[in-house]
Amino acid sequence: MKDISRTRIVFIAIILLPLWLWLAWFFTPKRKMVVATVDKTVLTSEGQEHISLTWILKHLKFTKTSTKLYQIEDYFGFFPQKDQHYQVKGLERFTDSQLEQLSTDADMAFFTDTYGIYRQEWFAGKSQTERSGILYGGMSEQDLFLLRKMKEKHKLVMMEFNDINSPTSPNIRRGFENDFGMQWTGWIGRYFDSLDTTVNVELPRWLVRNYIKQHGSWKFNKSGIAFVSDTDQVVVLENETHLDTEVPFMVCNKEGQEYYGLPQNIKYPYWFDILRYDPKVNRPLAFHEIYTNNAGKKELQKYGIPSRFPAILIHRDNDYEFTYFAGDFSDNPIGMLSTYFKWIEYIAPWFVQDQAISDRNDFFWEVYQPMTSKILNDYYQKVKKR
Repeated sequence: MKDISRTRIVFIAIILLPLWLWLAWFFTPKRKMVVATVDKTVLTSEGQEHISLTWILKHLKFTKTSTKLYQIEDYFGFFPQKDQHYQVKGLERFTDSQLEQLSTDADMAFFTDTYGIYRQEWFAGKSQTERSGILYGGMSEQDLFLLRKMKEKHKLVMMEFNDINSPTSPNIRRGFENDFGMQWTGWIGRYFDSLDTTVNVELPRWLVRNYIKQHGSWKFNKSGIAFVSDTDQVVVLENETHLDTEVPFMVCNKEGQEYYGLPQNIKYPYWFDILRYDPKVNRPLAFHEIYTNNAGKKELQKYGIPSRFPAILIHRDNDYEFTYFAGDFSDNPIGMLSTYFKWIEYIAPWFVQDQAISDRNDFFWEVYQPMTSKILNDYYQKVKKR
């Protein structure tokens, strides 16, 4: 009888676990921290490019006012509406004095994506494999003005791919690079689980077309990594032909592992940019690694592309705080429902795992969630002491 009772208690406890986790989250105190989020690449109301940030803010009970939790619509940028209508509510509409006030009111700025929205994808209502005239995008003078003011006022700035890449103008990019101690090499890249144009509908047609124009033909049908320069030069490394390991890996150093909770290494199968950095200004927590064979090594050397380059850069001192994710880190397949359960980050990784190399569930739970949470919690404690 005692064994039956114990089994019943355990069963009831498991059944009630979601309720307990929700109650624990519900009664966690709210904490006000004003975050100015910029996202210019919002094709649908789901806000895929900044959904991971919103998840973190809500899960940690950070609020934009004393009571209001953050929602997907709390950002500056492109706002999709019904019937192909849209609104642009970016920082470009602000005067210098308004931006000055925003930099005073905001505790931190997080730029998740300034790539923008292009006509063909907008009017088709989905991501396209062709590029067309831009509706809205690129870092603006007003964006850079705010970033400089945030730095000047010793605030936290967080950014990621594709904030300084195309279509940001070279002048604005150089201004940002000079102010924040890093430089884009002009190259971006991404892993594709298939380079076969008859199989992979997500393979950009402009990428294939430019490669054929430069190299004569497209002969790839396995998985691989494609690199694209700011002059539309295309380099492709195919699995087995050029690569010993088909997917890039993010390799984290001791500080990243011990302080920010990052894994020693993890695959990263999405968009990244290739950067240089000033070690006097920023320090790396992790590097992207491309594992080539001899043929792949020669191909990269031919175009001056490194096989190892920064994945996460940080600057930490009393002057200002800065983090740059050299990848599309905030774009993850995460739903907002799980944000309401306290300690879900310790449970979900056991049940939500990648089914394919191109999946990014593990990346969210093992990299984005612990590091972003640590940065925000640390900074909140610092702001609270002021």
